[in-house]
Amino acid sequence: MKIAVLLGGISREREISLRSGKRIAQALRNFGHQVDEIDVNFENFDSLIWTKELRNYDVAFNILHGTFGEDGHVQSILDALQIPYTGSGVEASVIAFDKYLCNLYVQDITAVPEFILLSKEEFEQGKNVLQNIEIPCVIKPRKEGSSIGTHICFSKEELLENLKKEFEKYDEMLVQRYVKGTEVTVSIIDIDGIPTVLPILELRPKKLFYDYEAKYTDGMTEFVIPAEIGEEMTEVVKDNALKIYRKLGCKHFARVDGIVSDGKFYFLEVNTLPGMTELSDLPMSAKAYGLTFEELVNRIANEAFKNPPFKKFK
Repeated sequence: MKIAVLLGGISREREISLRSGKRIAQALRNFGHQVDEIDVNFENFDSLIWTKELRNYDVAFNILHGTFGEDGHVQSILDALQIPYTGSGVEASVIAFDKYLCNLYVQDITAVPEFILLSKEEFEQGKNVLQNIEIPCVIKPRKEGSSIGTHICFSKEELLENLKKEFEKYDEMLVQRYVKGTEVTVSIIDIDGIPTVLPILELRPKKLFYDYEAKYTDGMTEFVIPAEIGEEMTEVVKDNALKIYRKLGCKHFARVDGIVSDGKFYFLEVNTLPGMTELSDLPMSAKAYGLTFEELVNRIANEAFKNPPFKKFK
């Protein structure tokens, strides 16, 4: 196939997208595909759309992490151009990238730590929205990836300081109850159109939690696969993750993150375009399942070609 790997992008996760995309492109070439790497940015975006350059490809392998690439924007453009692409469609991408919406969407399936949505305006007006928040708590941007802007706060002073800092960049923050436990991530891929749960990965970061540095720095996290959470909890986590994947309407590949604590699985987030670097979680789970990295990305590309996220125009 002739495949365009869309990488780079305009978000704060640009460097991770470049790392993921270059690795994917090489793997696809190793499998015999004709591959072009397209660094999507402000300079070339109009040209890509209006010249319909992307229509020259059988598949667009989208690995644009974060804002614009993962939040439904690129997906809606590729839908309009009728270009088969990897990953979830517009609706699933919009919901999954919006942590507030996603929490509301899945809380009938699994436990979600209690949360409130706080706006910059509310914070600056000094309303007493924080007085009933339980400490410790977690704050995170409503729409962001790779744990960027996420903090665990162990005092009201720390909470106020971190909110003030993050409201310089974001308009809305999620404030959520902190759950201490075993961090796990569940990767799911489509195999012949059927969502298949890969072995659960347990994360043991050497920092307080699995933040940006722990995710992308060699040696900062110990990975345990399969996760040491017991057979019964393993089935619960797999079942919940699969239900979430299906309810959102995810396609081709995705990752569900959570915490196991006191015999319960707590949902944290869904990543519809998980990282594919040499340290990323999904490739590790795929390897434990029996798939090489080349086999994994080839399977994803073929799934996208056979079963794109959109309905074809008649």
